[in-house]
Amino acid sequence: MSWPPITMATQHPDNAGAPWWGGSPFISTQEEIQELITLLQDFPIDEYMWDWEGKYVDESVGEKLFSRAPAFFRRHPLGKDKFLTYRIPAFDGGKMHRMARAFMNVLSLSDLARDVGMPGPPVTEMFLPLTTSARQPLKVRDAFEEIAGYHRSVFHRKKRADRDLMDRFTVTPLVEDVSSLFGIEKIVRPYWGAMWKKHRKPMARGQRVFLARSDPALNSGLVPAVLAVKSALSTVHRVGEDLGFRVYPILGTGSLPFRGSVNPTYLDTFLTQYAGTRTYSIQSAFRYDYPQAQVRSALERIRTEAPRRKLQLVSQPDDRRLRALAGLFFHFWKPTVEALAPLINRVASGVPPRRERLQHIGLFGYSRGVGRVKLPRAIGFTAALYSIGIPPELIATGRGLRSARERGMMDLLRQYYPALEADLTHAGKFFNRENLRMLAKEKRVFRDIENDVRGIEEVLGITLGPAKSHHLIHRNITSTILQRIRSGMGEEMLQRDIVEAAVIRKSLG
Repeated sequence: MSWPPITMATQHPDNAGAPWWGGSPFISTQEEIQELITLLQDFPIDEYMWDWEGKYVDESVGEKLFSRAPAFFRRHPLGKDKFLTYRIPAFDGGKMHRMARAFMNVLSLSDLARDVGMPGPPVTEMFLPLTTSARQPLKVRDAFEEIAGYHRSVFHRKKRADRDLMDRFTVTPLVEDVSSLFGIEKIVRPYWGAMWKKHRKPMARGQRVFLARSDPALNSGLVPAVLAVKSALSTVHRVGEDLGFRVYPILGTGSLPFRGSVNPTYLDTFLTQYAGTRTYSIQSAFRYDYPQAQVRSALERIRTEAPRRKLQLVSQPDDRRLRALAGLFFHFWKPTVEALAPLINRVASGVPPRRERLQHIGLFGYSRGVGRVKLPRAIGFTAALYSIGIPPELIATGRGLRSARERGMMDLLRQYYPALEADLTHAGKFFNRENLRMLAKEKRVFRDIENDVRGIEEVLGITLGPAKSHHLIHRNITSTILQRIRSGMGEEMLQRDIVEAAVIRKSLG
């Protein structure tokens, strides 16, 4: 496999069912080494993202990989034929112990590879979450280079030790909010410009940039997230052309439409919608909630077609209009989600864990939120709303569509979000109209969502609701879930029902 990778497995815990290689849907930290080997060895997976940000991590990853699959990694060296990339914590000047450990792990892993005769350093790239300015990745790159210097002076006699690593090492911005995606030029142009002057060798083969798709939807809604990604894909391409190198975007997507619609049954739709993306994140639901043969075939097709898909360029006038269009939908999203937060958090408490993730509170906690409220991460948020039959794709969308129609912006929306109708039709199959009607009798926020449903059906000319027998079964389970929540019945039965519904839709959230 030549660089850059196309299919990137991640540790996002969105699978409903158990992986074929394990007996439980919960994947422990100890099992992730075998998962990594299995995916790189047996599936068309080019890259594995090792998450140091949001979960507990096995720091002996290098020793275990080389000891358990030495022949494979000699034939397919990490950093050359297969890729292991670290997602590090955000550089915020606060609790930095996890980033420090990640830095030293990369350096010691480079030493290990040299000691066992591997051709180069195994890890040469880090993803930096929550990037909002060029200063952040530049600061991380400088910090890593400084620590590499200490490492060299203490552990190596040769001055050029670690040079092979530093000649290839990059910090890739992970951009996770709608505002920063629309304004991504202010991040990448100064960052790449500074890197081109100071560290030309790592820049020569091209640069990657990681565009989130789930968290922008959580924070701003479905339509703003999609439009912001379309804008960012076009912008980073233009900046790369100006600076004289290729740009290879990574897109962080889940299986359900709210989180990107990247799943084995939806290939043509997402490959067209996100044309210009070079690397797709292949999350746990994609890998484990569909038949193995279907997953393998889909991965092969992504490998073949993603590099060929032609980017849809966004003109500067259209880019300004897309920002205004996104604002129409966000206007309705924020107050609605703030009002829904207590119910979302209550249902999310019954969503079972699938990985050993850090908690939202406590000594090592972190959280996400919208406005004045705290919410689960995107998977739990999505799972909670699907579990009561109100897919988050519907929220704010109908009112936004009516506003767009009133302003004559529907052609623009369809031009840059061609998958809109398909996404809403798919999500709508899991809509429980009876649940929403019952809730709307009690709170205004649910009457607003009823207005969304009417708006979607009216503007797009589609009917939301179950289409096949398994959608009807899903609807019935979500009715049971809502009744359990309202009556305060047992957590064990609630969790069982949440999982049963998730298995039907082939993703936890």
